[in-house]
Amino acid sequence: MTRRSLSVCVLAWLVAVSFCGRASAGVQVSPVQSQDAGLSSQSLVRIHRLLEESVAQKQVAGAVALVLRRGKTAYADAVGLSDVEAMAPMNQDTIFRIASMTKPVTSVAVMMLADQGKLDLSDPVSLYLPEFKFPIVAARRTDGSGKTLPASMRDSYSLISAYRPITIRDLLRHTSGLTYRFWGRPFFGTLYENAGICDGLTQTDHSLDKNVKLLAGEPLMFQPGTAWEYGLSTDVLGRLVEIVSGQSLDAFFNQRIIDPLRMRDTHFVLPASKRSRLAAVYEPSPNQTIMRTGEGPTVKGALVYSTNLPYKPTPGYFSGGAGLVSTANDYGRFLQMLLNHGELDGTRLLRPETVDSMTRDQTGMPLSIGVHGQGFGYGFGVVTRSNGAKSEDSVGTFSWGGIYYTHFWVDPKRELVGILMTQIYPNGHLKLAAEFHRMVNEAVID
Repeated sequence: MTRRSLSVCVLAWLVAVSFCGRASAGVQVSPVQSQDAGLSSQSLVRIHRLLEESVAQKQVAGAVALVLRRGKTAYADAVGLSDVEAMAPMNQDTIFRIASMTKPVTSVAVMMLADQGKLDLSDPVSLYLPEFKFPIVAARRTDGSGKTLPASMRDSYSLISAYRPITIRDLLRHTSGLTYRFWGRPFFGTLYENAGICDGLTQTDHSLDKNVKLLAGEPLMFQPGTAWEYGLSTDVLGRLVEIVSGQSLDAFFNQRIIDPLRMRDTHFVLPASKRSRLAAVYEPSPNQTIMRTGEGPTVKGALVYSTNLPYKPTPGYFSGGAGLVSTANDYGRFLQMLLNHGELDGTRLLRPETVDSMTRDQTGMPLSIGVHGQGFGYGFGVVTRSNGAKSEDSVGTFSWGGIYYTHFWVDPKRELVGILMTQIYPNGHLKLAAEFHRMVNEAVID
């Protein structure tokens, strides 16, 4: 590399750092030079360009990226706009709907109660939520030749008693037999819709308590513990936390997780004073450039979501599976606590062995959940095998994301946390998160 090209790279990096230097109230550690954290500064300049190109091509309105290494901020960036129509810049303190990234927080809440002896993971959930006492399973029937009948036909199912109760462990690892309405599963999607079951992404006319009771009244997809299905299990866990703790899920989170970790911009209900910092949600136009999503209920097939849910919530409904808003910095503190085996800045939330159990495969099933690995723990996808390539996650990496295109991973072997946040749905056409993830891994130099 020539001296001139090196100077250009350094200048670009300095520009990136100065751009992302607008500090958030949630930042509790000072940025450091990338080499001090064992990351290549030239690689991080390329990551900044990746984000800028995604904005320039109108794939996303803007994005916030954060990389922590060895407990230090190695890279923090904010590009583009949080609200195109208002010309509001994206900042490190921009607030995002993190949707399913709520699930790890709820899972931590459950494990905190387990650490205290308030519950046992092998307990039937019906011990605390009696509506689940006699679960029913919708079992597929066969015809006279032994061929399984089509899933879409109501007469293709027989309702039978579950062989065993749903346990708390089943809910944590999504082996309960519960699903999501938005998957539109044949038979089950219609059942959930007719029952008025909410997926936690839009307003509803009933409380979390009522939603869980409606859910308990519908048949399971399979016998508990025999298969994996990503669904409303974590919303049930949220209600479990309320019953066991005697607090609302919002109050428990604030008192036991959010305040102790100083996650100052993480909420179920966004205060009016912070609404201007909430990023707008976009969707792809026919030519796959962004266009604004409306505030009210948006229907896309079986999925119903409302972008105004954070500031127009349903009273008494705190979705443990999808309800939080947060910032990259706040969520980084939560993930750093997990990387530290349950402790951050002298505050311990979980025992080290508890974090170890949460972040290893707990299903024993051959799963494949894309970028999130081959297994599932208690709230996270888990990498159980790796080819050792630099771009690959290490075995033991745990991760998850949210429907509006937020993404995180924690690689304990590399002592690495990566977070990318933006707001767009649908987003299946985008490769930004996967490219960011790969490029951060490749930036590791020791």
